[in-house]
Amino acid sequence: MSKTGAVERAEDRPPRAALVSPAPSSVAAGRAAAPTADSRVEASLDDFFIPDFCAPRMAFAVVLISELLAVTLSLARPGAAFLTELARLSMFLQWLGLTSAAVLCYARPRLARLTVAQSSQAVFALLMLNTAVISALTLWAGTRFGTPTIPMALFPRDHWPFLLRNEGICVIVTAMLLRYFFVTHQWQKHVRTEARSRIEALQARIRPHFLFNSMNTIAALTRSDPARAEEAVEDLAELFRATLRDSHSPLRLKDEFELTRIYQRIEALRLGERLKVTWDVADLPMRAFVPGLTVQPLLENAIYHGIEALEHGGTVVVSGRVVAGVIEITITNPLAATRPPSDRSGNHLALDNIRQRLALAYGGRGSLTVEQQPDQYRVTMRFPVTE
Repeated sequence: MSKTGAVERAEDRPPRAALVSPAPSSVAAGRAAAPTADSRVEASLDDFFIPDFCAPRMAFAVVLISELLAVTLSLARPGAAFLTELARLSMFLQWLGLTSAAVLCYARPRLARLTVAQSSQAVFALLMLNTAVISALTLWAGTRFGTPTIPMALFPRDHWPFLLRNEGICVIVTAMLLRYFFVTHQWQKHVRTEARSRIEALQARIRPHFLFNSMNTIAALTRSDPARAEEAVEDLAELFRATLRDSHSPLRLKDEFELTRIYQRIEALRLGERLKVTWDVADLPMRAFVPGLTVQPLLENAIYHGIEALEHGGTVVVSGRVVAGVIEITITNPLAATRPPSDRSGNHLALDNIRQRLALAYGGRGSLTVEQQPDQYRVTMRFPVTE
């Protein structure tokens, strides 16, 4: 057992020289890299208010809306033969809708580089041009294939009124859709911003709690073991240098485990041989992202509410696996036979904080569950794999 009193794999533990070196740590290395051209293009597309019409769900929506519109317009003309009118309108609207979706699909990367006003004008121009082309092809098909076999009722007869009417409808429908897309995008952007602010606020509440506990540990070591107290100060400085550098960005799982092990060493200086931690996380994708300071508070709770209350200490087990694209991290600690009620309330406060942050970051795919037995406490955190 090392002098920290923690059981951990040698290959997983980072060397101290790497932690206290003035060179950027591995936690910051991933963030320090300059964004590539592809990442900037993806960011502009993600922030563009016009949806991706290349997606299958959007193509299906275009087909469904076009057919519903054809049915509605056919029912609005009781004097015409319903089936003939429905066939004529369906054929025209499906071609018009799908070609318009294809135009927006291929033009979207270029439109995303423009301002909202410029991209809206460009969309108007593209869709009006596409409407003119489809209308002209429909008129040409009427003159080319309009025979007694294929009824003339399927094709328009008045050329200019047909073209101008379609262009007018195109302007109205495009204006309504652009307004809807813009308002929806602004609402979604507001929701994401609010969620990010709440995540940062919740994460900020974790830091003072951790800082106070760490400072208490250092204060207890100052007189009894100054050398170990100095080590704890170095570990604490490195940990806060990493976590405060970019508070709103998630950490890679490898970096979150590194920070958690730093905290483990700080606590091991205080608890000595009473604290043992077993890590079984080799099967996890270390490049996956996780909200910062989520694993560390769980280990802190396991130590503070479990190990510290035991006279002879115990072993905390940190294990992880991937199930159907979801990362599961489980932290298990033994429990004392009798525990003060105040311990449980503090434990629930930290767990509720992490649970809210997972819900804000991942929606229904992020969760935190608790299983409590008379002699054991197990917390399982789940979130999707994102690299």
